[in-house]
Amino acid sequence: MTSSKASTAYLTVSCKDRPGIVAAVSGFLFGKNANIIHSDQHSSDPVGGRFFLRMKFHSKDLEGCFDEFKQEFSDTVADKFEMDWTLNPAWIKKKTAILVSKFDHALMDLLWRAKRGELFTEITMVISNHPDLREAVESFGVKFHHIPVNKDKKEESENRILELLDGKVDLIILARYMQILTSKLIESYPNKIINIHHSFLPAFVGADPYRRAGERGVKLIGATAHYVTEELDQGPIIEQDVIRVSHRHDIEELKILGRDIERQVLSRAVKWHLSEKVLVDGNKTVVFI
Repeated sequence: MTSSKASTAYLTVSCKDRPGIVAAVSGFLFGKNANIIHSDQHSSDPVGGRFFLRMKFHSKDLEGCFDEFKQEFSDTVADKFEMDWTLNPAWIKKKTAILVSKFDHALMDLLWRAKRGELFTEITMVISNHPDLREAVESFGVKFHHIPVNKDKKEESENRILELLDGKVDLIILARYMQILTSKLIESYPNKIINIHHSFLPAFVGADPYRRAGERGVKLIGATAHYVTEELDQGPIIEQDVIRVSHRHDIEELKILGRDIERQVLSRAVKWHLSEKVLVDGNKTVVFI
């Protein structure tokens, strides 16, 4: 626990837009002698749209009465407005698992940021379908699990992954995990699996995209972080960024620049998720930054 997060919580709300939502939520917090530190809101349409709200607030001794606080909010406010909502303590680190194959740039960046406290999370494990990164991961004091994936026994491998994750993670990060997840794993962690991949204009799918992008003389390369859904690479987008390139960059330079932008985009997406700044609206997101 850190002093800045003690007795502090995040409240997120999404519901059909109507008058009185902010007043009801603020009034409840006022009645609890809670101090609102930060508040963001958005309506997709003032008439018949959907309303989104994120509040960060402090309430003295909240740790000791959190469950009661949560139940009272549900009974007096959330039920009345038929809210989809979360109330999460800011003083507790979310537990994170990272899945990775052989590319280590995104993985090492996340491990480093977590160790330095830039990401408020406990990385409980790293799971890989290759053994190559064991030494690097264990140097951070993080457990490394090697689970090979055979295309004929993919379900067996994922069952082993699910066993490792069960009860030990709040978030899963695919840090260049070069395997397609099955619906069983995705459905077990809805909007709790974040993926990162390159974004080219135009797009190049399949093997060796940087080489093909270089051959086409692209002027922009970038990265996209999104939640994982059953439709491959089509989940709600959390963050994107691009960097300008030119004919002067060879293929290896494009790869270096691409990995750098992937690291930045992924770390921002993870940080925003951990601090409850991302609300999912169908197949898109509302991100309060």
